Formats: sequence, structure tokens, C-alpha cells
Amino acid sequence: MLRIYRRHRATCPHTSERYRRCSCPLYVEGTLGGETVRKALDQTSWEAASDLITAWTASGRIGGIKVDVPTIATAVEKVLEDAAARQLQPSTVSKQKNLLEKRLLPWCASKGIRQLKQLDVDTLRQFRATWEDGPLSAHKNLERLRSFLNFCHQAGWIERNHAKAIKPPKLPDKSSKVKVFTQDELDAIVAACDRYPERNSFGHDNRARIKALVLTLRYSGIRIGDAVGLQKSHLKSDKLFRNTQKSGSKIYVPLPKAAVDALGALEPASGYLFWSGNGLRKSAVADWQRALRRVFELAEVVGNPHMFRHTFATDLLSRGIPMEDVSVLLGHRSVRITESYYSHWVKARRDRLEQRVRELWQ
Repeated sequence: MLRIYRRHRATCPHTSERYRRCSCPLYVEGTLGGETVRKALDQTSWEAASDLITAWTASGRIGGIKVDVPTIATAVEKVLEDAAARQLQPSTVSKQKNLLEKRLLPWCASKGIRQLKQLDVDTLRQFRATWEDGPLSAHKNLERLRSFLNFCHQAGWIERNHAKAIKPPKLPDKSSKVKVFTQDELDAIVAACDRYPERNSFGHDNRARIKALVLTLRYSGIRIGDAVGLQKSHLKSDKLFRNTQKSGSKIYVPLPKAAVDALGALEPASGYLFWSGNGLRKSAVADWQRALRRVFELAEVVGNPHMFRHTFATDLLSRGIPMEDVSVLLGHRSVRITESYYSHWVKARRDRLEQRVRELWQ
């Protein structure tokens, strides 16, 4: 129990600790939540001091202020509003909405869970057990769930983030998923561009555009989403300057003459080389992905657009370019990301060097 009392100054004519009408400083003493306190309140108004102590008592701790805790649905709404205010990428916000609005809220409703304090470790584990994601997707969704509860913790709505106690799934080795095109496959893909349907319904030269896209992906290592957003201003002489859409990193890549000539020959109606600028960029990306699938079929090659990026990186590494430099060219935020994908190529290069040294001694 906490007790307010007044300590009068020497010049004050009053002596009672309970006197309320002078301006001498107020103090508090007692215990709350197992904590003992005896200190000044920095208050001279008895009413203001009483309000402060009432707030401490409601929060259950000394110095605490009771916070109005929203429901889970309201907390989700506030988190998404914050994401929009921070101007996160639409794809990032979309993934947050998918986890929180389309999965967490319906599951909580089915279990009769409304309050944030009900999201303890066991409840969160039950929620995760409903996921049908692969290891990588489950790992990412657990990070999003932790981010949501961390937001709630920082707002003072919950005492701790229980999602931190949930262990993430074991991730497969990323390098085992890295597949590259052989030189014969690359030649077949470029040749297949000349057999692609010549013009589309808008009169654009499909063959020139698809070949320019293939050469750009092959020799720049950028993602297809970044390639679709390319403008002529991004190409200066034989150098490609671009801010990546995923990480915002700045990349600078010199291109060979074949790629520069192919891009220079394009005459876009808008400022974009591979996009009209109308509608969503992801729709344009989906169109080009379908076009590239058709090119792969014509070339009789099994692949996907991201393999151009892997081919670019592994080609540089096999030619002795340091991992740190390759990481910069790819626009990775950290060289550790690059190592997680291409560490086996570094090992293969080291094995070849070791073999060459042994041959020297023999």
C-alpha cells in the first residue's frame, strides 16, 4: 500500500503530513508489487499526486502507467497502419496481411481468443501447428509473428514477446537450391528468342524485347522485378545503375556490347524498357515470366528467370572475383547473404586451387 505525505519547508507554518493546501513537496512511501518505495513525487498538488499513485496502483508497479490494451484485431490494424506509414514495400505489407489478417485473426476467432495476453507460448505453438508452409516460409512467418508481438510489447500492451520462445524450423542449405544455366543452355535460350512470336497485339517487336531482357538478366544479375522497372536513364554508356526493389541497395554493373546494343535498340512508348508504366509492376513481371517460360520451352531448357542471377554470380566467382565484390554487384545487404547461396562455389574453387598446387609439387 502506498501513502502520500507532505514534508513542509522550514518557512511553512504547517506541520501536518496530511495538510493539503500549502505548496510544500509531496512524498510517497510504501510497497507495490513487491517493491518498496520512499521518494519525492515532484508534485505539490495533492490531487495530482493522488492521480499519479492511482495510475501506479492500476498498473501494478511503481512508476507504471496503465495502458489501454486493444484487442488482437485492433492491434493488427495498428501494426498494418504503422507499416503503411513507414512506406514499406507493398510485397512486405501484403505478406504481413496474409499472416495476420487471413491466418491469425480467423484462427483466434475460431478459438475464442480476443486479447493479446492470451497469446502465450502454448497458444502461439498451436497456431504455428496449423501452418502448411515449407521450412523457409514458416521461418519467415515466424519472424513476422515476432515482429507483430514486438510492436505490441513496445507499445506496452503485453509484458513480453512470447513468440521469441518458439524455435524456428531448420532451414535447408540455400546453396543446394542454386541452379545455373550451362553455356550451351544460354546459347539455346538466346537463339530461341529469334523463334519467339514476332509481334504482339500492340505492335511491339517481341523478339527484340525478349532478347534484350534475356541478355540483361544474364549479364547484370538483377532480379526480373528490377529488370521490368528499368528505364533508359538507368543505362549510361555500357554501365547499368539501379536501386534494387527488394533491399533498396544501389547496384552498378558494366554490360557487354551485345546487351548494351539490345537495350539501345528498344524504342519504348513510355520511359520504361520492359513495362508500359500502366497498372501494377507485378502484373508486368508475371507477363514476362510467362514469356520467358515460352522461350525456355522453345530452347528445350528447364529453368526459371532467377537462374540467370545465379549464373551471373557463379560465373564471376569461378573467374576469381572475390565474394565481397560479387555481393556488391548483386545488391545484397550483407556478404553473409551471398555466402549462404554460393559458399559451395567458393569451396569448389578452393579445391581446384589445392589440386593445382599438388600438381606443382608432383
